[in-house]
Formats: sequence, C-alpha cells, structure tokens
Amino acid sequence: MTSRSRRAQASAKQALSRRAEDLAAAHLARMGFDIVGRNVRVPGGELDIVARRGRLLVVCEVRARSNDTHLSPVDTLGPAKQNRVRASTIRWMSQHDLDTSELRFDAASVVFDTPGGRMEYYEGAF
Repeated sequence: MTSRSRRAQASAKQALSRRAEDLAAAHLARMGFDIVGRNVRVPGGELDIVARRGRLLVVCEVRARSNDTHLSPVDTLGPAKQNRVRASTIRWMSQHDLDTSELRFDAASVVFDTPGGRMEYYEGAF
C-alpha cells in the first residue's frame, strides 16, 4: 500500500468517525444535553463526546463501522478501552470545576450501511 493510499484510507476513516460523532451529539442534544466538548484530548486519551444536563455529566464513546457483517461497532469497546476512557474522564474532570453529582458512560454504535447510517445508543454502557 502506498503512502497516498494509506492517507486516503485514514482520511476516510476520520470522515466516518466524524459523521458518527455528529449523529451521537445530535441524539444527546435532542435528549436535552448541552455538548461540553467533542474530541477532548487529555494526557493518555481522548473523549469523543462530553455532554451535560443539569448535574449529570455523560461521556459518550462513539464507535463506527461501514458494516456490521462480522462485528458490531460496540463490540470493539473492550475493557481496556473502557478503562482508558474512565481514566481520561477523571483527568479531564480534575481540570474542570463542574457542579456534577452524576457521571455516566454511554456508547454509540453507528453503522453506515445505509445512506444516513443507523445508530444504537447505550446509556450506562460501562
């Protein structure tokens, strides 16, 4: 594979991820959440979506695939990734003074096998 084709493949994957995150963020907004951050970088990781409604803070990990023939996107969210998201969330929260009493970890599983894609959203996924 040439470097040009690798760059094109990476760019296509980034576009797919961005579209999936757009769907998940829109879902959270419809549920009354304010989007606090997207692709929030912290030492050791990144948080796809951070949203808040009242005193509830939600961190949503978004997983996307072009099809789910062999594996659902949410099935790629294993224990190691969950632990990285939790640790990144703790680091992010220590940097921000938020009045939150609840924290929830959600997951969005998006498959783009139809033009608009289809999403399954899991509250309290991990």
